[in-house]
Amino acid sequence: MKNSISILVVDDEPENFDVIEGLFLNQDYELSYAPSGQDALESLGNFFHPDIILLDVMMPGIDGIEVCRQIKAMPEWQAVPIIMITALTSKEDLAHCLAAGADDFISKPVNSLELRARVHSMVRIKQQYDQIQNWSKLQQSTIELLESSLTELRGNLAGSLSHELNTPLNGILSSFLLLDSYLDEMDAEEIQEIINIGTTSAKRLEKVTQKFLTYLYLELKTDKFLNDRTPDMDIQGAETETSLISDIATDKAKAFERSNDLTLEIQDATIRFTSQHLQWLIDELLDNAFKFSEPQTPVKISGQVIDEVFQLSISDSGRGMTQEQIDKIGAFMQFERYYYEQQGVGLGLKIAQKIVNLYEGKILISSTYQQETIVQIELPVAHGVISNPLATVPEKL
Repeated sequence: MKNSISILVVDDEPENFDVIEGLFLNQDYELSYAPSGQDALESLGNFFHPDIILLDVMMPGIDGIEVCRQIKAMPEWQAVPIIMITALTSKEDLAHCLAAGADDFISKPVNSLELRARVHSMVRIKQQYDQIQNWSKLQQSTIELLESSLTELRGNLAGSLSHELNTPLNGILSSFLLLDSYLDEMDAEEIQEIINIGTTSAKRLEKVTQKFLTYLYLELKTDKFLNDRTPDMDIQGAETETSLISDIATDKAKAFERSNDLTLEIQDATIRFTSQHLQWLIDELLDNAFKFSEPQTPVKISGQVIDEVFQLSISDSGRGMTQEQIDKIGAFMQFERYYYEQQGVGLGLKIAQKIVNLYEGKILISSTYQQETIVQIELPVAHGVISNPLATVPEKL
């Protein structure tokens, strides 16, 4: 990385370069020399990469004014300041210099203090310009990234959320239409079957709606925390026993009819977490663990206090994810939906991340594709409260 300022001196008299070089001796400038305008034009970008150009006006061949005009016509060099060094003193001559694109000029004989001051001024202007350009490039990159993300988000919304809303709505509507049209022709068993289809669809719609509302709630919570940096009193004073994790996991395993697949090794402790947030966190992670692994494959939850931090791990032997998929985890993001029929809107892992971030905890997702996924979480322990610091109790359901 270049630290010194590069100055290109263009002058047909080498003695003038020697004088200028002496003026900048022991200063943070790197000087280069071109003996003619033609040499300067041919060497820009090849041998010379100047930050500032000191250009003599009166030179044989291509004079300084024409050299200046040609340099300023090159897009890559337009921003490089050019200081004209001239023995001409008439206002008309100086106007020609400025019209050619010169940024400043200095009269011969050169005064050392004046030259250094003008060069320093041009350096400051050039650095400000470079900074603005860098900000502009960063802004453009950010805009392009946001546009790409929004395009992807729109696609995910169209592909997942609409499906997850329409499917249960169609189930509910179809149930009512069937009952409305054929109720008199149905026996009690058929009516009950139609009611069960409608009830299942309604519960699925409720689950999608609640998950979406949970995500919006956490999004607003996160924005408020990032913008205000004010402590959330509900979070600050929260305390929940880790035994709740076992209760949530047990219920979730029963719902998936996979109680025999679940292994629990949870140390008794008290963590700084609301019970509602812990419910959401474990529910989302286990929902994914059971959904994306086959029955009769293990799902394990372990947790213990290490250095006053509760280390929680949830693993499954399911289809896993590639590193690229892990890197792209976001709201409404689902992977390989065309290959695997699955319910959900792709919010689970994003919800988990947002919950953990609210407590300034850590979440790490590691996975081996088609083999396993492990989610490791660090949660804050309530100060001075560890129920059982000596051991974890394995439990096989």
